[in-house]
Amino acid sequence: MPHIIAVFVFADFQLLDASGPVAAFEAANRLVPGSYDLRLVSLDGGLIASSSGVSLLTSSCQEAGEVDTLMAVGGWGVYSAAECEQTLGWMRARSGTARRMTSVCSGAFLLGAAGVLDGRRATTHWNRSADFCRRFPQVRLEPDRIFVNDGPVWTSAGVSAGIDLALALITQDLGEAVARQVARQLVVYYRRPGGQSQFSELLDLAAPDSRFAPLLDHIRSHLRDPLQVEDLAHWMCMSPRHFSRLFTAEVGTTPARAVERLRVEAASSYLESGQDSIQVIANRCGFQDAERMRRAFVRIKGMPPSAFRRKGGQVTDV
Repeated sequence: MPHIIAVFVFADFQLLDASGPVAAFEAANRLVPGSYDLRLVSLDGGLIASSSGVSLLTSSCQEAGEVDTLMAVGGWGVYSAAECEQTLGWMRARSGTARRMTSVCSGAFLLGAAGVLDGRRATTHWNRSADFCRRFPQVRLEPDRIFVNDGPVWTSAGVSAGIDLALALITQDLGEAVARQVARQLVVYYRRPGGQSQFSELLDLAAPDSRFAPLLDHIRSHLRDPLQVEDLAHWMCMSPRHFSRLFTAEVGTTPARAVERLRVEAASSYLESGQDSIQVIANRCGFQDAERMRRAFVRIKGMPPSAFRRKGGQVTDV
């Protein structure tokens, strides 16, 4: 039997909140035919306009029947939707029968208003976090997470994080191999762990149109390489001295510190998402040994890798 996924939308919803996860489930269906039965639903059905003006044809939530997974999307219209008692009543009813209740971005406001998140951990778009905390003090918000799983309830951060959430759900349903193939089909990373920060060190270091953005991409994909200043300067076709001066002025940190930050970012993902030893991760990320990685983590994260892993909910022997 296919997993019935009901994606709930409302007027002025965010299009990518719905289309991103739907694309992931569609790709999974092509790999494992019959895995998912996708249903776009709204309160009354019909064409529902997104905030971009693009409309989607939906069935009414009453026509959706029993669902395996309910996914509430976000968008500017979420506040009005969260005040609709019919919508909230339907969600409360589904929370008693569905295997999973999920949300993308500010869709967490719908689950919060319906009481589905009471006493649970959750996340939402970073820009809505303060408002969410004021409205739902009974929810333990983790604002810096890409997605959070608390029992049968899954919530994700903003927009593109809905794809990360969908990949996690596909992993739960069909296994990691299928989810990995879906990620490759969508040309997205497989996979950012839920505990990873919504903010990337790579994005913080330089704007996309910076002359050094391609170099930072190169560094991130070649972390095992020595990545000395001379190597990076050669890649940029500059002298080491000229390169160091321009890089520091534009990026705001030295090349060596930038490399260290990107290695710590990559190592953080491995620590949260896997069971590899700290030594293996240190080698994979170019630290050469665990002690160097420990010093880098203390400088940047304020804690050693072992403590970071425990904090992320994965306690393993070091």
